[in-house]
Amino acid sequence: MADGSRESEILAGRRESMSRLEKAGMPPFALTLELALGVAEPTPAADIRAVHAGLDTDSVTDDVVTIAGRVVLKRDIGKLQFLVVRDRTGDLQVVATKADLAEELFSLLDEVDLGDIVGVTGRVGTTRRGELSVFADRWAMLTKSLRPLPEKWHGLQDPDLQQRRRYLHLIADEAPRRHLLARAAVLKTMRRVLDEHGFVEFEGPMLQTVAGGANARPFSTHHLALDLPMKLRISLELYLKRMLVGGVERVYELGRNFRNEGIDRDHNPEFTMLEAYQAYGDYHTMMELSETLIVGCARAVNPIMGRDPDDLALTVRGREIDLSPPFARITILGSVSEAVGEPIALDHADLHGAAARHGVHVEPAWGPGKIVQELFEKLVEGSIERPTFVCDFPREVSPLARPHRDDPALTEHFDLVAGGVELVTAYSELTDPIEQRAKFELQQQMKATLGDEVHPFDEDFLRALEHGMPPVGGLGMGVDRLLLLLTDAPSLRDLIMFPSQRPE
Repeated sequence: MADGSRESEILAGRRESMSRLEKAGMPPFALTLELALGVAEPTPAADIRAVHAGLDTDSVTDDVVTIAGRVVLKRDIGKLQFLVVRDRTGDLQVVATKADLAEELFSLLDEVDLGDIVGVTGRVGTTRRGELSVFADRWAMLTKSLRPLPEKWHGLQDPDLQQRRRYLHLIADEAPRRHLLARAAVLKTMRRVLDEHGFVEFEGPMLQTVAGGANARPFSTHHLALDLPMKLRISLELYLKRMLVGGVERVYELGRNFRNEGIDRDHNPEFTMLEAYQAYGDYHTMMELSETLIVGCARAVNPIMGRDPDDLALTVRGREIDLSPPFARITILGSVSEAVGEPIALDHADLHGAAARHGVHVEPAWGPGKIVQELFEKLVEGSIERPTFVCDFPREVSPLARPHRDDPALTEHFDLVAGGVELVTAYSELTDPIEQRAKFELQQQMKATLGDEVHPFDEDFLRALEHGMPPVGGLGMGVDRLLLLLTDAPSLRDLIMFPSQRPE
């Protein structure tokens, strides 16, 4: 039989089963668990296991519980049927016998298919093999599944199908559920740490007329009511700084950014960022905050990934990365000098030649700061394993950072790199509106060379800055990249539940 015919037969069989349930007086789509079984909420499977751990083999207690979840396994041996029901906390076996169930209810178990969501009430006990179970005395269909689970329901093997049908992947595999819980733990921890440090959470606009705060290509759209071209934000930064001008001295946002760029292990066009700004702080303040956030998130994620909460030595892609503070500190010029085996400075006589000698392509029009940044990204960044603050970037590539207190050719800008991936970018923020205007103008002069990947000129932000912003330290942390490190997931797309994809 052709695959299409087989599928049609299965789908038809599910609908026929639904009709038989209806005729027998059992709704195939219950309104509530309480109407179906008289219980407002089910007892989680994990709670039942915790309470009855160590129960004697082949025994039944007087403890009556109700569980609800998806049927992921079914065995029928005549007068006895076994179901495995999965809820958000795990699996639990159901044992149904003709002796315990009304005849009609027992016969209707024939209509239960893998993937159906059922509710079961019964006493807790163990089988002859010692398996903790609910011995059913009532059950109800809560949701009839009209499509079957994948043939090999215990694991979708195709990564593309895992991402397209994440709902099936969540049913079939423990990994995406761990990733989901890890993300929730990281977001909760970040909010807790920042709240404890006196920060206020803020939500900035996602639709902007000028998408600033980073050098990236935006997604463009059109606002019909205002008849305006608009862009999805590429950064959270500039509206948070407007809040600083307004007197909100510690402010942060956890939100989505959108960049119309490529997709690989470490990049996705839609991603989650944390940005936090602290008045009267600087990039040293942000180093301390970065360490606190990352260590706190690691301790929150560890139990979800089956590790000891205080174990900060993680295995990532087969390599051990120790997240124990304090993190190492290096400079970008020093690290590039070490990588190329010669002193590198912004006034180096032949930066283009140094790049060529080490196989790093640079454009003829690039300035020394851009070349140094490219050398770092190609020769150094990927080799940094333990969390390391890479400090003091050239002014040319840091249009929103203030000049360095000891060397005006550099800025007080660090990138925190771990496992070869940038996790955090932070600055002693530029507060001088005259300097900021000059940097925006320089970026526009570079547009012919760099295309869309320059910082746009934002006159409204400059107007706000002219009213006065206090000295401030700010950081941006990639939540997805941090999760990539903490979970050792294959790629960002495994951590984003529904990543963008071409149509099937």
